[in-house]
Amino acid sequence: MASFFGARRVGVTAATLAVAVGGSYVALRDPYVSSSDLAGGGTTLEAIRRKITDPVAVVPSRAVQESYLVAANSSNPLDILVVGGGATGCGVALDAVTRGLRVGLVERDDFSSGTSSRSTKLIHGGVRYLEKAVFNLDYGQLKLVFHALEERKQVIDNAPHLCHALPCMTPCFSWFEALYYWVGLKMYDLVAGRRLLHLSRYYSAQESVELFPTLARKGKDRSLKGTVVYYDGQMNDARVNVGLACTAALAGAAVLNHVEVVSFLKEDGGERIIGARIRDNLSGMEFDAYAKVVVNAAGPFCDSVRKLADKDANPIICPSSGVHIVLPDYYSPDGMGLIVPKTKDGRVVFMLPWLGRTVAGTTDSSTSITMLPEPHEDEIEFILDAICDYLNVKVRRTDVLSAWSGIRPLATDPNAKNTESISRDHVVCEDFPGLITITGGKWTTYRSMAEDAVDAAIKSGKLNPANSSLTSNIRLVGGDGWDPAFFTVLAQEYVRMKVAHSGKIVRGVMDTAAAKHLSHSYGTMAERVAVIAQDENLGKRLAHGYPYLEAEVAYCARNEYCESAVDFIARRSRLAFLDTDAAGRALPRVIEVLAAEHHWDKQRQKQEFETATNHPWAVISRTQGAGMPVCSSAGCSPSSMVWYAARMWL
Repeated sequence: MASFFGARRVGVTAATLAVAVGGSYVALRDPYVSSSDLAGGGTTLEAIRRKITDPVAVVPSRAVQESYLVAANSSNPLDILVVGGGATGCGVALDAVTRGLRVGLVERDDFSSGTSSRSTKLIHGGVRYLEKAVFNLDYGQLKLVFHALEERKQVIDNAPHLCHALPCMTPCFSWFEALYYWVGLKMYDLVAGRRLLHLSRYYSAQESVELFPTLARKGKDRSLKGTVVYYDGQMNDARVNVGLACTAALAGAAVLNHVEVVSFLKEDGGERIIGARIRDNLSGMEFDAYAKVVVNAAGPFCDSVRKLADKDANPIICPSSGVHIVLPDYYSPDGMGLIVPKTKDGRVVFMLPWLGRTVAGTTDSSTSITMLPEPHEDEIEFILDAICDYLNVKVRRTDVLSAWSGIRPLATDPNAKNTESISRDHVVCEDFPGLITITGGKWTTYRSMAEDAVDAAIKSGKLNPANSSLTSNIRLVGGDGWDPAFFTVLAQEYVRMKVAHSGKIVRGVMDTAAAKHLSHSYGTMAERVAVIAQDENLGKRLAHGYPYLEAEVAYCARNEYCESAVDFIARRSRLAFLDTDAAGRALPRVIEVLAAEHHWDKQRQKQEFETATNHPWAVISRTQGAGMPVCSSAGCSPSSMVWYAARMWL
């Protein structure tokens, strides 16, 4: 891989890298915009955009990025070292590097391997918080809604290929409910103002079932009076996160996955943190990386990072478990979600179309913090039971294709009685000199959270940025110049060359499903994937019924820091989240392509297969089958506890 990247431009100037022959590190580079970048005229923002959208630019290799961190010594430290490669951490790296700061980011697993890949997939303004603001006369909640609505539009604008507006239907079983929700959602429209996606509206019962055929008109002594449809955003969360990491890398940040902070470095005779001891979990190598400020963006593990600074640190995280399940596409129509604002116990449940399947959830309950959060049977059963009440079809346990649990890192409120009442607003603090912690918040507001964290880091480290935050005007890699019709270019200009079982090269069409998938997953970078599918004979699908191509594995290894089979199966593609059986079928070929890209030997390939097949996400594919309980409008059988033996984690 090093030779591959060495043959291409890596998006940095000649003065950027000084690799010592036979040496072990790379001298620190200026991550910002050089005079040559500005030679074509325009502003700093335009120069950064040119770096990100350069058609021949490739992210620096993992070896180069690690060497950059190794070179951050005490006499020439980074400005900011970010701990955590989730949405907020990668957002911090992008915000800081585009201000002209020297930035490094470390993630102990993979970008978006934690909470950021296990979200609801909604980019929402917080309509529930608006209800609280009105009835509790809570101005803080109202500010949160304004803020989230502003950021909702920003996220969609910055990653148009990965995000879109989604209509969400709320069923009303009394005329009072219809009026209540209609007024509330019209207020939501009003608060959104210029950030409005589309106007909400009321539909009669007949119109509603035409739009959502599986919606029940009658059930449990009630009849559907109509529905109110409003709009929020939807995204492919893990791919947005990976896009953030790669955009930051193209802009000049050293982002590195599968490396872990094992301890902090402190100045002699003082308490200020001046860097971290880092271990590469792939090679086992350890090294020190110095920085003027460390930003702790470790999500649910923020307290673990804080305890590295002080083992007696008081916790500030109140973890909440969010469980989701994936069902076949026939549970919900394409392009229309269903939101149940109040279930029997007052929680919100939804069914949303997502990547050709239906996502249902979610739960909101206290949990412990663990590396491997698992969906528990009572949470799965709660979701199934809740959606049964609103559908006219059987909700079968055997239809669950996958499930996952994520831990929301909510900021602790000592006056809150439960996690549902805790504000999703974020907290930035520096309770240890040189260590800025950013926690709380939600996916929708990651950009502004990152901006606040960088502001705090600049103040703490007395840094000298070249400009203020620019991220409100920077599209993620693949987003600039993209439009919804881009898939037609792929369908018309490329073919999929496939290697048959006999070894013969077979020509195949770039069908609409594959072209749309590539366009929405990679934006304008989809042409690079199509070229690989065409010119390197990697055009075959990885799993029957899904549009994922072999070429994507090679592309992600070269351009998106995909270092393991699970990195691809779960995050670069979303196959493990959509269908664990299909992910298992694709696994051998994924490993084969990655082995060719990363030069793995047979032992490493065997290790990858064992790691992936023994990963908790694979368990369900071996245990699911006939005889599982059926959930109908009458509810779920208690015998569905057998699912607990088939639980899985993604």
